[in-house]
Amino acid sequence: MSFVPGSQQRYLRACMVCSVVQLQQQFVQRGCPNCEPVLGLQNHPDLVQECTSQVFEGLITLADPSKSWVARWQRLDGYVPGVYAVKVVGQLSEEHIQGIEDAGGRYVARDGTVHDDDA
Repeated sequence: MSFVPGSQQRYLRACMVCSVVQLQQQFVQRGCPNCEPVLGLQNHPDLVQECTSQVFEGLITLADPSKSWVARWQRLDGYVPGVYAVKVVGQLSEEHIQGIEDAGGRYVARDGTVHDDDA
Protein backbone atom coordinates (compact mmCIF):
# COMPACT_ATOMS: atom_id res chain seq x y z
CA MET A 1 0.00 0.00 0.00
CA SER A 2 1.45 3.34 -0.99
CA PHE A 3 0.49 6.74 0.37
CA VAL A 4 -3.29 7.14 0.71
CA PRO A 5 -4.64 10.72 0.77
CA GLY A 6 -6.96 11.56 3.65
CA SER A 7 -9.91 11.80 1.28
CA GLN A 8 -9.37 8.15 0.25
CA GLN A 9 -8.83 6.62 3.70
CA ARG A 10 -12.51 5.82 4.11
CA TYR A 11 -12.11 3.35 1.22
CA LEU A 12 -9.47 1.28 3.01
CA ARG A 13 -10.42 -2.31 3.74
CA ALA A 14 -8.63 -5.18 5.49
CA CYS A 15 -8.74 -8.79 4.34
CA MET A 16 -10.48 -10.97 6.94
CA VAL A 17 -8.12 -13.84 6.17
CA CYS A 18 -4.64 -12.27 6.17
CA SER A 19 -5.44 -8.70 7.40
CA VAL A 20 -3.60 -6.92 4.56
CA VAL A 21 -4.93 -3.36 4.13
CA GLN A 22 -5.64 -1.90 0.69
CA LEU A 23 -8.07 0.44 -0.98
CA GLN A 24 -11.33 -1.26 -1.96
CA GLN A 25 -10.53 -0.61 -5.62
CA GLN A 26 -7.14 -2.35 -5.27
CA PHE A 27 -8.85 -5.47 -3.94
CA VAL A 28 -11.23 -5.40 -6.91
CA GLN A 29 -8.50 -4.72 -9.50
CA ARG A 30 -5.70 -6.94 -8.13
CA GLY A 31 -7.27 -9.17 -5.50
CA CYS A 32 -5.59 -9.95 -2.21
CA PRO A 33 -1.81 -10.33 -2.56
CA ASN A 34 -1.83 -13.25 -0.09
CA CYS A 35 -5.21 -14.92 -0.49
CA GLU A 36 -6.08 -14.53 -4.16
CA PRO A 37 -5.65 -18.21 -5.09
CA VAL A 38 -8.19 -19.17 -2.40
CA LEU A 39 -10.60 -16.21 -2.26
CA GLY A 40 -10.59 -15.03 -5.89
CA LEU A 41 -11.43 -11.40 -5.10
CA GLN A 42 -10.06 -9.92 -8.33
CA ASN A 43 -12.87 -8.48 -10.49
CA HIS A 44 -15.51 -9.58 -7.94
CA PRO A 45 -16.70 -6.55 -5.91
CA ASP A 46 -19.30 -8.69 -4.13
CA LEU A 47 -16.59 -11.03 -2.81
CA VAL A 48 -14.48 -8.04 -1.76
CA GLN A 49 -17.43 -6.90 0.37
CA GLU A 50 -17.82 -10.39 1.89
CA CYS A 51 -14.14 -11.12 2.59
CA THR A 52 -12.82 -7.70 3.65
CA SER A 53 -13.86 -5.22 6.33
CA GLN A 54 -13.82 -1.44 6.65
CA VAL A 55 -13.58 -1.85 10.43
CA PHE A 56 -10.08 -2.61 11.64
CA GLU A 57 -7.71 -1.47 14.38
CA GLY A 58 -4.04 -0.55 14.24
CA LEU A 59 -1.64 -0.73 11.33
CA ILE A 60 1.60 -2.68 11.00
CA THR A 61 4.03 -2.07 8.15
CA LEU A 62 6.09 -5.15 7.33
CA ALA A 63 9.13 -4.80 5.09
CA ASP A 64 10.37 -8.38 5.61
CA PRO A 65 7.71 -10.60 7.21
CA SER A 66 10.04 -13.61 7.27
CA LYS A 67 12.41 -11.86 9.71
CA SER A 68 9.92 -9.93 11.83
CA TRP A 69 8.93 -10.96 15.37
CA VAL A 70 5.81 -8.80 14.93
CA ALA A 71 4.89 -10.84 11.85
CA ARG A 72 5.25 -14.07 13.84
CA TRP A 73 3.23 -12.64 16.73
CA GLN A 74 0.43 -11.58 14.35
CA ARG A 75 0.74 -14.81 12.32
CA LEU A 76 1.77 -12.86 9.23
CA ASP A 77 5.08 -14.59 8.52
CA GLY A 78 5.04 -15.97 4.99
CA TYR A 79 2.92 -13.12 3.64
CA VAL A 80 4.03 -10.39 1.24
CA PRO A 81 5.53 -7.14 2.55
CA GLY A 82 2.88 -4.48 3.09
CA VAL A 83 0.53 -2.83 5.56
CA TYR A 84 -1.56 -5.06 7.82
CA ALA A 85 -4.27 -4.44 10.40
CA VAL A 86 -3.66 -5.58 13.98
CA LYS A 87 -7.32 -6.59 14.34
CA VAL A 88 -10.02 -6.93 11.67
CA VAL A 89 -13.65 -6.78 12.80
CA GLY A 90 -15.95 -9.17 10.97
CA GLN A 91 -16.62 -12.83 10.47
CA LEU A 92 -15.76 -14.77 7.34
CA SER A 93 -18.60 -17.01 6.17
CA GLU A 94 -18.39 -20.77 6.79
CA GLU A 95 -18.36 -21.26 3.01
CA HIS A 96 -15.16 -19.23 2.67
CA ILE A 97 -13.57 -20.89 5.72
CA GLN A 98 -14.30 -24.30 4.20
CA GLY A 99 -12.75 -23.17 0.90
CA ILE A 100 -9.55 -22.18 2.71
CA GLU A 101 -9.40 -25.52 4.52
CA ASP A 102 -10.17 -27.44 1.31
CA ALA A 103 -7.19 -25.67 -0.31
CA GLY A 104 -4.95 -26.89 2.53
CA GLY A 105 -4.91 -23.62 4.47
CA ARG A 106 -5.84 -22.85 8.03
CA TYR A 107 -8.15 -19.95 8.85
CA VAL A 108 -7.08 -17.73 11.75
CA ALA A 109 -9.79 -15.26 12.80
CA ARG A 110 -8.40 -11.72 12.72
CA ASP A 111 -11.05 -10.25 15.05
CA GLY A 112 -9.55 -11.55 18.29
CA THR A 113 -11.88 -14.52 18.71
CA VAL A 114 -10.35 -17.91 19.39
CA HIS A 115 -11.68 -21.02 17.70
CA ASP A 116 -11.43 -24.44 19.35
CA ASP A 117 -8.53 -25.53 17.14
CA ASP A 118 -6.63 -22.25 17.71
CA ALA A 119 -6.34 -22.72 21.48
